[in-house]
Amino acid sequence: MERRHFLSTALLSAANPLLQSFSAPDAHTAAALQESAREIPVTGEYDVIVCGAGPAGVSAAIEAGRNGAKTLLLEVHGCLGGVWTSGNLTWIIDNQNKPGLMREIMQDLTQRGGSATISGGDSFGFDAEEMKVLLEEYCLKANVTVRLFTRVAATAKKDNRLTHIVTESKSGREAWAGKIFIDCSGDGDLAAQAGCKYEYGGSDGVGQPMSLLCLVSGIHYNEIKPFVRDAEDSKIGTPSKKRLENEIIRGGVKPSYTRPGLYPIREDLYMLMTNHEYGFNGTDANQVSLATLRARAELHKIVNGLRGLGGVWKNLRIVATGEQIGVREGRRIHGLYTVTRKDLMEGARQHDAVCRVNMGVDVHSVKKDDESKGSYSRGVKLLPYDIPMRALIASDVQGLMMAGRCISGDFIAHSSYRVTGNAVPMGQAAGRVGAIAALSNRLPQEVKWEEVKWQVE
Repeated sequence: MERRHFLSTALLSAANPLLQSFSAPDAHTAAALQESAREIPVTGEYDVIVCGAGPAGVSAAIEAGRNGAKTLLLEVHGCLGGVWTSGNLTWIIDNQNKPGLMREIMQDLTQRGGSATISGGDSFGFDAEEMKVLLEEYCLKANVTVRLFTRVAATAKKDNRLTHIVTESKSGREAWAGKIFIDCSGDGDLAAQAGCKYEYGGSDGVGQPMSLLCLVSGIHYNEIKPFVRDAEDSKIGTPSKKRLENEIIRGGVKPSYTRPGLYPIREDLYMLMTNHEYGFNGTDANQVSLATLRARAELHKIVNGLRGLGGVWKNLRIVATGEQIGVREGRRIHGLYTVTRKDLMEGARQHDAVCRVNMGVDVHSVKKDDESKGSYSRGVKLLPYDIPMRALIASDVQGLMMAGRCISGDFIAHSSYRVTGNAVPMGQAAGRVGAIAALSNRLPQEVKWEEVKWQVE
């Protein structure tokens, strides 16, 4: 009979004091509940554990698995792909010079009929359902253990090295042992729970607005082309966005986002982006909940208004709103290197480059009143620059890496590298380094870059 392992809650108390069974208070007005200590079963032991299965996380897990590491991928939602799938962001920006898994995903989606049938120019559109299935196939072939509907709740360390995480799900509270952990939660949840320092927002501590996306149908490309963000439109400054805003206003709604867009997937299927939720913190569940409720109500109001105009809009319907709202701003975890505004302006080159970023500075105004003022670029003229592996390795906790928008960078740099075309190579590189480190019993920073055999275009 297999011996069961247990993790004492004493190890976890510093990360999360509420890891015990409840003892009922004497009065219903008590401000807190007291828990008694208990042991948590260690459900599995892995070489690499990836938390979050968005574009960065699923890429990290696939690469770690392909490199021979026993890999666990944890995801809070019911599918892989994160903002691509449960968030309906069916539009990949800054993908052009990304070899490896990014190129593989685009080629395979195209081959199986899952890419957009209408070109978006440099951006790559796709069918979210096809993306879900493709990512699942990749993970299964790479022998990645996928656990959905599971959230990281706490961590355990020994001598400042991360050794376990604790999750909560329908299976209860479980512990997982790992050699290397990769935080791909977007908001740096795992790193924060492990005690890493981080930054949030700009100098005023306010982050960029959130946006809830939806898929719409009942319209046809040849009838609504002037309002579509297609390849031709992108070459002439995207006048489609202003035309669409005027149509929404004509339908009786002033959209919260002044640069709305219809992004093509099929002749009769589009991603609609027309929402901004200002002043909400992406690391606060109450605020994310309220932002989501507000956003979903606005999307339905906008679509109903457009449909009320008749004509080309008479059959417009929402197919699905995002299961998760798009959060642009989360924790930026302190790493061994911090990507800065200076790096962008100088076009910095790094010896351990993970990817080369071409996306310009894209700061969505943090206040509604500023939406029509100034430029999203904040006056920064960008030269293509490198993201180094050092920015993906936590500085405060050993054995912990990050990939995606929670890597180490400042406010301005983050607004450039946060797009998903960069998240994929970040995740893939972290997965490869994590696998090498785990299989050789080293820390990620001890892996020589020459061993990684990584290419940047």
